[in-house]
Amino acid sequence: MIFEVCTDSLDGALAAGKFGAKRIELCSALSVGGLTPNYGLIQTCVEKSSVEVHVIIRPREGDFIYNSQEIEIMKKDIEAAKKAGATGVVFGVLNEKNEISKANKELFDFSKSLVLEVTFHRAFDFVPDYHAAVQKIIEYGFNRLLTSGLEVTAIKGFSVIQELQATYGDKIQIMAGSGISAANVLKLAEAGIENIHFTARKSIPSTNSFSMGENIVVDEDKIRSIVHQF
Repeated sequence: MIFEVCTDSLDGALAAGKFGAKRIELCSALSVGGLTPNYGLIQTCVEKSSVEVHVIIRPREGDFIYNSQEIEIMKKDIEAAKKAGATGVVFGVLNEKNEISKANKELFDFSKSLVLEVTFHRAFDFVPDYHAAVQKIIEYGFNRLLTSGLEVTAIKGFSVIQELQATYGDKIQIMAGSGISAANVLKLAEAGIENIHFTARKSIPSTNSFSMGENIVVDEDKIRSIVHQF
């Protein structure tokens, strides 16, 4: 079983390595689904941790329909991720119909020219025809697909994930994510899913007089409990 921890911090990268995860998906702004992290964080996670660092390339919150200027920003961020030492990048672009955009091929080819692995993220969960979408993603050459089975959580989307694994698992790595816990991870494993993606964070009380956002720390107990199921 291969574990990927979604994190926005060096502490998360260190904890992922401590408990045997292979990869992290490194993000900022996890409260909005993750945005591209800063260069310093990428480089430090590469230098200080033992895990592969895969960087989300998402220039803004909201939808996944990007204009030409945003695509150029994404290419610069991909280049920066490589320079910082990342193993891979994670992105997904949709067109106005929420179908897989041709822009993915441009970004994929650019990433591969830099010798980066490429994951298509949960933009996939917004597509109207998931069979057509995964076939296009495979055609473009992506290494893996992160999905919750077109539902809010992977368990709610279990039947779709199971179908994706059975039908396309020999052509692309299917990675289940969203709502993964020690209580449900074995169900996904029994369906043949070999790549598991999850976030492990918890809020702690703040002593600040004025609110400047939540204080979030790594939930090592969650990482341990999921990994120790195997």
